[in-house]
Order: sequence, then C-alpha cells, then structure tokens
Amino acid sequence: MDGRKPTSKKTRKSSYGSSRRSILKKTFIQEQVTFTSQLSSDPHVGIIGGGMAGLLCASSLEKRGVKSTVFDTGIHGLGGRMGTRVIDPQPLIFDHAAQFFTVSDPRFSELVGDWLEKGLVRQWQGTIGELEVGGQFVPFPSSPPRYFGVNGMRSLADSILSQTCMVNVVRPCWISKLEPFNGMWHLSENGKPCGQFDIIVIAHNGKCANRLLASSGLPLVARQMKTLGLSSIWALLAAFEDPLPIPTGATSFEGAFVKGVESLSWMGNNSAKLLGSKSNSPHCWTFFSTAAYGKRNKVPQENIPTATAEKVKTAMLEGVEAALGLPKDSLQRPFYSRVQLWGAALPTNTPGIPCIFDPHGRAGICGDWLLGSNLESAALSGMALANHIADYIQSGGARPEEFALGLNNGFETLGGHDIGQFSGLESSTEANPIQAYQLST
Repeated sequence: MDGRKPTSKKTRKSSYGSSRRSILKKTFIQEQVTFTSQLSSDPHVGIIGGGMAGLLCASSLEKRGVKSTVFDTGIHGLGGRMGTRVIDPQPLIFDHAAQFFTVSDPRFSELVGDWLEKGLVRQWQGTIGELEVGGQFVPFPSSPPRYFGVNGMRSLADSILSQTCMVNVVRPCWISKLEPFNGMWHLSENGKPCGQFDIIVIAHNGKCANRLLASSGLPLVARQMKTLGLSSIWALLAAFEDPLPIPTGATSFEGAFVKGVESLSWMGNNSAKLLGSKSNSPHCWTFFSTAAYGKRNKVPQENIPTATAEKVKTAMLEGVEAALGLPKDSLQRPFYSRVQLWGAALPTNTPGIPCIFDPHGRAGICGDWLLGSNLESAALSGMALANHIADYIQSGGARPEEFALGLNNGFETLGGHDIGQFSGLESSTEANPIQAYQLST
C-alpha cells in the first residue's frame, strides 16, 4: 500500500481537550502504511521540529547529500527549548529553557569545538552549585566545563543551518496532518499543503506529536512516542534593579540547583552569564519550579489564567526567599516578570536508543528523550537518524527489514535534577545510569 489520497477540503480542527484515551484508541487501530514504490532519484526529507535534534538531522543529511525541509512553529526563531527571550528597550535577556550544556561524547565534543572556534559558544566560568533551603550553598568543581550560546541559547540554534545550502526552513508552521499517497508523504497545515516528501522525521514530542501520529498510518512509531512520559515545569523570568542578596558566608554564584523548596529547583543569573559579572545592566534571573509543583499547578500553557500566573509568580518568589534564607516578603520586587509553563518539559523515561526508524512507513523520530534529555543527546540523536536515513536511501529501500530501528524497545525511568541531568554535575541524592541531560529540545 502506498497510502490514501490526501484530503482536499479543510477538516474540522480538533479541540484542545482531545483526550489521551481517544488518541491511544486511534493509535492502536490504525493500519500500517507500507510504501512499495521506489524512492525518487533526488529524495527529499521533511523534518517536523526545529530544535537541536531536528537541526542536526538536517545539517547531517546535507553532509550525506540529502536535501531536507525543516518545519518549525517558532515565531521568534528556531531552537525549541533552546529559547532566549529579549525584552526591549532595556534590553533584558533571558535564557528561558536550556541554561547550559556539558559534553561527554567525542562526537558532540567535536561539534562543540567547532562552535567554540566560530565564537558561537563559550565556557561558563561563573560558579554553579547546590543551594539548600536557608541559604547554604555548596559549589560544584569547575570541571567538567559548562557551555552556553554567547548571545543566548537561541542564537546557537539559529547558527546551525547558516552554512547549509540543501536545507529549507519554513516557520512559523504547525504541521497538522501527515498523509501517505503515491509513495510520498503529503504534509499540510490546517488544510494548506506544505509539500510532499520521500521520508518524514518527527523531531518534537508531547501532545501535538501524539495527535499528528494518531491517524498517520504509523502505529509502531506512534506507540513509541505515546509511551514517552513528560514532566511540566514553570519558568519565571524576573529582572531586578539590584543584585540578589547572597547568604552570609556563602560564595557568590551565577547558577544554583535548589534543594528543599517545592516551588523552586533552579535559579540562574542571565546577566552575569551572558553579559559578564561587571555589567551595569539590570539583573535578569531565570527561575524554574520543581516538576512536582509544575504537575500540581498545570494549566493549558497556551492560555494561562491570570490568577494562576500571579499565584505561581508569588510562590516562586517566596521560594527564592526561602532558598536564600531571607525573611518573608523581604525580597525586592522585580520591575519585570513573566511566567511560562513548559507543559512538556523533560522526559521521565527513555528507550535508551539514538533514534527510531520505520522503513516500511519511511518515517523516523529523533530527539533528546531517546537517550535522555540534553543538548548532547538531542544532537547525537539527530545525527544518528540522519546517517541511518542516508544509509537507507543509499540501499534504495530494497531491504526495509534491515533498517527497522527502535520500534519495539522498552523504556526505563530517568532520574536526575528537576531540570534534567548533567554529566559530572549529579546531585548527591541521585542515582541514575543515563548520563548528561538537561532541559532542552
């Protein structure tokens, strides 16, 4: 079967409240698409998702001579959770998702070395450690090195495809339907055709990816995506006129994993990290809640009620006071603040494989969650899937069974900090075999 004819008329848009049960039902009853026609002479790959995994998949495909188109929903830029928000006219600057990354794999190390040479990233020299409730701070050793995008994490994402010539980027675009027909995948956004592709890559996750796959004709791929569990985490961006007070006797720090405060798991000083500690600009901090707090206070992230936003902001600022050992209501009020809910922040489980590929349906998945949850995992996943697809194309698709990958792998639980895992920066309370992860694509 080479698929059904794409629908021409605009279908009714599903409501926000599509239930997990209804998606699961669709996933398990759909018929497997099996392409039998030959691949085109100049195959084109459609990549849905422009985070680190999708971007590295596209750039790696180009190195193998394969063209691709990346579809991303980002209004301000590419990067997914490699997000940086700049507020004019100050300007205020916040990395509001991925804060930094570490390196453990030689392949990723080579990539980071290239970024360093180009001046895209640099090492974060500021002190990072653990902050116990009440103000007790314990710094981490300076090794392993921590890295960040010099102009914010989003600038790194935007630079990845800057030297490519076989990659097309379409954004903002929210692919809402996948339809197989005549040996090709036809992609559309709310009834508007977005092109046809020999192979598709799903490089994002969460409820939107599940809905997209629920009636795609890829039941094995959909099942693996649906098995993924995701946490929810609140982010509070706050700018202060004066530096935050450092606990008596504590080392001055730029980033801290917070322990013992339910509404707070991380606090990071964007101004010190991105602009330098001697900067006279306002003090811009990113605060993250715990996953438990995020779960208990979860709302539709596209439409956060004002009352909820105020409640979360108050609780997180009170958490900052508790973490620093300050009296209640003594913390200076930020002159700018914004809360954001990452409803699908971090994976809670993983199959521990680089990528997934269905050769009969000519579709694959890449993403950090397949290995853990960090920029390194995302990059390795994207590169792995690109090379797997290029090998499949090189084979002519004549031996599909040899290229099936990860369709039946089981999942194991992930542990670590609430905002992820970082190689060499493990909490004293965590015990987890998966390495090097953080909040990212």
